[in-house]
Amino acid sequence: MANRKRNIQMKFYVTEDEKRLIDEKMSQLPTRRYGAYLRKMAIDGYIIYTDTADIKAFTKELSAIGRNINQIAKRINAGGPAYQADMDEIRERLNEIWQLQRHILSSQR
Repeated sequence: MANRKRNIQMKFYVTEDEKRLIDEKMSQLPTRRYGAYLRKMAIDGYIIYTDTADIKAFTKELSAIGRNINQIAKRINAGGPAYQADMDEIRERLNEIWQLQRHILSSQR
C-alpha cells in the first residue's frame, strides 16, 4: 500500500438513479473501471452552470399578469364593469414582460 501511486482513497454514495446514469455515461467510453472513469471526470470534466435569474423574473411577471387578468375576467363575468385602469395595468405589465424577454434573448447571444 505504501508503494502505490495513488495512496489516498475517496468514497462517496450515490442513489440507484445516479448509479444508472454513471453506468450509462461510462458505457459510451472504452473504460470499464469505475476508478479510472470517475477520476477522469473529476479532474477533466466540466460543470455547466446556467443562470436562471432572468427566467425566474420573467415567470414572476407572467404570473402577476395572469392573476390580474383572472381577477378582471372574474369581475366582468360577474357583471361588473371593466375599468380603464385595469387595462392600463395589463398593458404596462405586458410591456415589462416584453422588455424582460428582449433582455433574456440579448443576453443569450
